[in-house]
Amino acid sequence: MATSPVTLSQAIQVVDLAGVLANAILGGIAARYARLDIVGFVILAILSGLGGGMIRDTLLQRGTPVALADPVYLGVAIVGAVIAFFIPFKSKLSLRMLVLLDALAVGCWAAAGAQKGLLADLGWLPAIVLGMVTAIGGGMVRDVLLMKIPTVFGGNTLYATSAFVASVEMVVISLLGFPAVGSVIAILSGAALSLLARRFGWTLPVEVRLRRPRRLTGWLTGWWGGGWRHPGKRDDGQAGAGKPDAGRPDAGKSAE
Repeated sequence: MATSPVTLSQAIQVVDLAGVLANAILGGIAARYARLDIVGFVILAILSGLGGGMIRDTLLQRGTPVALADPVYLGVAIVGAVIAFFIPFKSKLSLRMLVLLDALAVGCWAAAGAQKGLLADLGWLPAIVLGMVTAIGGGMVRDVLLMKIPTVFGGNTLYATSAFVASVEMVVISLLGFPAVGSVIAILSGAALSLLARRFGWTLPVEVRLRRPRRLTGWLTGWWGGGWRHPGKRDDGQAGAGKPDAGRPDAGKSAE
């Protein structure tokens, strides 16, 4: 039983590194579409795979970011850039593998960010925010460098929502005293929600428009349409203004 925490930690690190590799390759694929050179491949791969963790560690101000202190992470990101530079990743199988690894990384990074926030004695809300930043920060930085609106702001299939759900689960279960269980549940649920959203095309609403009620009378009609005015004020531009007979029933009739 003493080796179970170590085994779980190692398993989480494997998922973490797999997510770094997958997102580094995705950054390289974005560099390919933008027709960048090898330098662009490497920079986008590093920021895509490690950007969220570096932003999180910088915000925590607890020493050197893990992505820079542990050479394994930086090496995996560079390997992902080289792989994406030589392999186009056009087959369905390879793309599905990247999607699966990316989905697992969402829950893993969200759980890691939320747990680090709790270990830094932050409240539950900042811990959730750190979990989301860890999961989606790299993709946002990548899109900004490519002069695109980050996909997490709309049009994607619940990527940020999956990170939010995983972060909340991690915080709640950790506060109950079961951080290891929270990590497993956050990884699995975040990946499941992300994959289901991709499969069925689930997205968040972009905007909400209120419909105008069909029957509105009196002052409510003018207020809803933006034409309401104070009863004591005169509108010189209104039709019939300046014509005292405009409102009479016999207005316009010739005298007999």
